[in-house]
Amino acid sequence: MTVSELTEQVRSEVERRFANVWVEGEIVNFTAARSGHWYFTLHDDTTQIRAVCFRTSNFRIRFKPSDGLQVRVRGRLSVYAPRGEYQLVVESLEPVGEGALAIAFEQIRARLEAEGLFAADLKRPLPFFPKRVGVVTSPTGAAFFDILHVLSRRARSVSVVLIPAQVQGESAGNEIRLAIRRANEFNRTASIEERLDVLIVGRGGGSAEDLWAFNEEGVARAIRDSAIPIISAVGHEIDFTIADFVADVRAATPSAAAEIVAAKEADIAEFIDSKELRIAELGERKIMQLRSEMQDLAMSPVFTEFPNRLRSSKYEIEDRLARVTSCMLDKVKYSAAEFDRISLRLSPLKLASRLGKNGTELALLEQRHKAAARSVTESKAQSLGFLAAKLDSLSPLSVLDRGFSIAQKEDGTILRDASEVTRGDKLKIRLARGKLEADVLSSES
Repeated sequence: MTVSELTEQVRSEVERRFANVWVEGEIVNFTAARSGHWYFTLHDDTTQIRAVCFRTSNFRIRFKPSDGLQVRVRGRLSVYAPRGEYQLVVESLEPVGEGALAIAFEQIRARLEAEGLFAADLKRPLPFFPKRVGVVTSPTGAAFFDILHVLSRRARSVSVVLIPAQVQGESAGNEIRLAIRRANEFNRTASIEERLDVLIVGRGGGSAEDLWAFNEEGVARAIRDSAIPIISAVGHEIDFTIADFVADVRAATPSAAAEIVAAKEADIAEFIDSKELRIAELGERKIMQLRSEMQDLAMSPVFTEFPNRLRSSKYEIEDRLARVTSCMLDKVKYSAAEFDRISLRLSPLKLASRLGKNGTELALLEQRHKAAARSVTESKAQSLGFLAAKLDSLSPLSVLDRGFSIAQKEDGTILRDASEVTRGDKLKIRLARGKLEADVLSSES
């Protein structure tokens, strides 16, 4: 046999015998070729074997292998004919002791953090009062309806724009990235009123595999490149994704993201309510102050009795007039009702007769009521005149007209006893017409 023939028989036998094997070992001499294939060696304490993972298989592997990593691989044995060496053709690969997703997560996070994508100074503040909110998520998932429910309940002035995207599966990361890009392209051409003020990117909870789309590097870079501020709302409170680190704000859940958007409107409403309450309190306090001042003036000793009696008489007159008027109106209404009732039962001739009679009685009744009202009014007016005359007779001014005067000290205190002054004190004397100023020459008690 030729060398080629022998090698081909060996390769066929090896591939038939070892068509599907699991091998565990440590990776050394790892190389990622420009063709996309991975080449490395697996070894244990005493032995090693060459391995290759073609790009048609390694694109499904979530992490990138590295030297020193303990792994478990599944594949088949084959012979590389040009060198006559047997090798392991790897079809799947997973770390030993730690999941592939966890390793991939840490690798992506470390790389993006080293590039500065998580820097705090890159994070943009959310608009104070967003009017239009874009939501990048599945149109059939619970996350969108949770966001819609919170915003419709707490921020009715905010409009919601759904930008549909798959959030699970192999194509989900690319769809999320394109949805973010479409939102930014829309903002560049839309009017100010139609532009999106903030984007919520997320989905509900799930396994690490379900949430993986939000760990993809393409999604992270799309979030960082977005001109629209982005809130990451992925999974539950305990879930963290790369999107959470790179987004401008991280929300524990989609509902929490909606609460963040609605909080500004709630703060404004609370601020307005507090100011309205403060204005009302100040108004009530001012009214109470003015009312107190008015009462102090109304309780002045000179003007207390007359206004009270005048007010009492006024109320009594108004009450009597109201009662008379009410009685008149009731009687008129009753007479009109009786007239309507009886008119239906009478013939046209009797109706005309009774109508004249009732009209006369009604006119007479109205004259009586008017006479009664005038009588009461005149009586009260006479009483009011009498009280006014009586008050006038008791007024200090009337006393002054009869030749009396009022002596006051310089500070305005009314002088009632001669012992209250001494020689040389100055006095003010009020007469019925005019005032005098005098000096005390002597006093006698």
